[in-house]
Amino acid sequence: MNKTNIDWPGLGYSWNPIVGCANNCPYCYARKISNRFKMIPDFTKPVFFPERIDEPCRVTKPATIFVGSMCDIFSEGVKSSWIHHIIETAKICNQHTFMFLTKKPENYRNYNWPGNCYLGATVEHYEHSWRKVEIQNLNNNKTFLSIEPIFSDFYAFDFKGIDLIIVGADSSKGAKIPPLEWVKSINHPNIYYKANLRKHYPELKNSI
Repeated sequence: MNKTNIDWPGLGYSWNPIVGCANNCPYCYARKISNRFKMIPDFTKPVFFPERIDEPCRVTKPATIFVGSMCDIFSEGVKSSWIHHIIETAKICNQHTFMFLTKKPENYRNYNWPGNCYLGATVEHYEHSWRKVEIQNLNNNKTFLSIEPIFSDFYAFDFKGIDLIIVGADSSKGAKIPPLEWVKSINHPNIYYKANLRKHYPELKNSI
């Protein structure tokens, strides 16, 4: 587990007991990092590292931890037993807040999440509204949406039932700057604009 510079509100660490993802997103930073440092033989085939499972227990001071910055926890190839091990660690380390993010949020309902888990879904486009629906009624957990990269406006999107919105741009080399109109179309009381947006639009002010 490492201290992280991932630009999320209050985030202190990233924890990666799983590395790899079969989603094949064209803008994936994790695949580039894994390939560069040869973390696993094939990034599309996730690997579990059991020796990392107790890492959060070694941090006694309460912290916010992103689980799976190098994977999608519900990617094809991730075993349920791996997820259960991660959840058990979250239960034991109840001094921490654990943030999860996926493009397959329908799978959250297959597990019993402790209350210190913040469950998120990636929504790059307003057409992905079904992902929001999958997490808006998870009664025991706070929820968030990561709109990164932002690929459309969100005027027709209902954000009701979500606790936090994180908005960011595509950081890939040569990526286009998203129009300010798209960013301002997001209407929610708790919005965190990432630095990769605020450098283009300094008038954006975080509300959390």
